[in-house]
Amino acid sequence: MKENPTHAALIVIDMENGFIEPKSAHCIHGAAATVPNCIKAIGTARSIGIPIFFVKRIYRTDGSDVELTRYEKWKAGGRAMTPGSKGFDSAEAPEGMKPISGDYTIIKPRWSAFFHTELDLILRRLEIKTVILIGTTTPNCIRTTAFDADALEYNVVILEDCCSSQTAEIQKANIDDLQRMGAAIMSCTEFERYSTKNVPDQHDQVHREMLQDNHAPEPFTEKHFWTDFW
Repeated sequence: MKENPTHAALIVIDMENGFIEPKSAHCIHGAAATVPNCIKAIGTARSIGIPIFFVKRIYRTDGSDVELTRYEKWKAGGRAMTPGSKGFDSAEAPEGMKPISGDYTIIKPRWSAFFHTELDLILRRLEIKTVILIGTTTPNCIRTTAFDADALEYNVVILEDCCSSQTAEIQKANIDDLQRMGAAIMSCTEFERYSTKNVPDQHDQVHREMLQDNHAPEPFTEKHFWTDFW
């Protein structure tokens, strides 16, 4: 395992043919255009020593693990992204976006890369503090992963031009909202200069401030519950 002074990890979400290729029933219209930038970001991460996690969706051929809201479209569209599938509606990744030795592959059962996966466990073993998100789609898998990462107290970075949505309007609205949540928004070019100096470590900042605070926490009682929450 290489030394990683940034304590960051690059999370590549759902960049597979079934979500990228125009002929696929599940194509995200903006995804194909981001492939060159995603490849560039992956190359940057490798050069810096940032570990890379390829997070993807693979559906069982009987549809037993397909999202309820996606099932009819999945069935009508040819049952895409099944194990061993090939071609435009497969779970294969584009050239330049396939794992190599030292990378991690995570198969997720739902939108978020954290939901019922080993991602959080491995990140903590690697002492990761910041997750850098790229892939598709911004309002679904990027967004839910970002919110789960925030809930788990990771710093969140999103490479805006490495993410995609069905329309430019959807993309902008979600990036704006994720920025309001506290995610740092960067481009893949800005990512080339990535270091702990240009992305604030909110976790460490809050931790240090709490340690310097002389106010000890009060015991939590039923009185506090009714006063504070009702």
